[in-house]
Amino acid sequence: MSNSVSAATGYRVENPATGEIIERFDTATDEQIGQVIDDAAEAYLSWREKTIEERAAIVNKVADLFGERKEELAKIIAEEMGKPIPEGVEEAEFSEAIFNYYADNGPEFAKDEEIKSFSGGKAFIQRRPVGVLLGIMPWNFPYYQVARFAAPNLVLGNTIILKHAEICPRSAAAIQQIMDDAGVPKGVYNTVYASHDQIETIIADRRVQGVSLTGSERAGSIVGALAGKYLKKAVLELGGSDPYIILDTDNLDEAVDTAWGTRLYNTGQVCNANKRMIVMDDIYDDFVAGLTERAQSSQKSNPSDPIEGGYSPLSSRAAAENLRKQLDRAVEQGATLVGGELADDGSAYITPAVLTNVTEQMDAYREELFGPVATVYKVSSDDDALNLANDTDFGLGGAVFSKDEERAAKIAQRLDVGMSNVNTPAGEGAEIPFGGTKRSGFGRELGPYGMDEFVNKRMYYVAE
Repeated sequence: MSNSVSAATGYRVENPATGEIIERFDTATDEQIGQVIDDAAEAYLSWREKTIEERAAIVNKVADLFGERKEELAKIIAEEMGKPIPEGVEEAEFSEAIFNYYADNGPEFAKDEEIKSFSGGKAFIQRRPVGVLLGIMPWNFPYYQVARFAAPNLVLGNTIILKHAEICPRSAAAIQQIMDDAGVPKGVYNTVYASHDQIETIIADRRVQGVSLTGSERAGSIVGALAGKYLKKAVLELGGSDPYIILDTDNLDEAVDTAWGTRLYNTGQVCNANKRMIVMDDIYDDFVAGLTERAQSSQKSNPSDPIEGGYSPLSSRAAAENLRKQLDRAVEQGATLVGGELADDGSAYITPAVLTNVTEQMDAYREELFGPVATVYKVSSDDDALNLANDTDFGLGGAVFSKDEERAAKIAQRLDVGMSNVNTPAGEGAEIPFGGTKRSGFGRELGPYGMDEFVNKRMYYVAE
């Protein structure tokens, strides 16, 4: 690793297409962290007193600004973490939809729910805010990840301290600007360039009531331990190694295109991507040949001026080097690799790859490969497909494809995952809950359940 790479720490804009550090940002001082917690706690006292409709109206304005500024937002993350401009625009539009969804539906989601009482009086569950929340967000979807945490909680009446990834300081600042311009009151949404030690300081503070993290299994383990230590509610959305089962198809080209397009979206840096393609033996060879052809014909593309079907860099040189080490280890242990060449110019480009002949004795069988790598397994029965699909410590999502919907559904109903899909890579939308089981974390974001995490489900009883 070169000196320039090893020195690349702290909050900075580091263009993954070139490896160049364009701008550095100061990490917050301890005094600044203390002031932000004070501000968030103070703002909570008045924010929670507004009606939910008043809060929702402001959140609708946040949504509008995501839509208005989508091109500018996309340019920021193309340079920060290598997302192609069209995907960045799409992400900003999805964020707009999420903020609108909670603003439009939040009052209904949070209304009092009467519980049948057998003791004469009237009993209700009331959904009330809990206070200050810490969000720790990743670089792979710099706007969408924040939207799905912030939108329901702002509408509910919680206040937010947001610690973004160290390579996303400009997108973090752009979100803060949107909040300010939309009229979110001072202290209600607070961006901090916090250090790892300062994260513990925030979680430990008695005024902070919960923490939400989207990130790696390792980060989730650390933050989950801190949340437990300080008795704080946590929502953790961690890694995935999602099974993508293809039982049969009457259009192989289309099946390969869908599988490949899903795997290469965001250069393969998606928690619930199809990281393990499990293919029935009678179509396996043709399927792998199709993937290999697409991998080898894919051209290097600049995220700021992308070409159709091209591949972008990973988020950082360190991420690309780590993926290459995983691939080297897989090959050493007996797997077959086509592609996966790491750029030698200090950039974060790695060529799209197809990995086959992975066995359960290999590290790659258990690991998450976070990048443009299609790992393909051959099976000879539906039972084999199901057993392989569930033989993982992760449990985020999964998908099953077949011309016979009932056959696919039989397997999909038995997947040990938080999100199971039939004949589509993933059900998606602001209204579709997202989250996993096992080591993929716990809690749900999006949909009605996204507003049911950091909430005081207060029992309210009125005697007759």
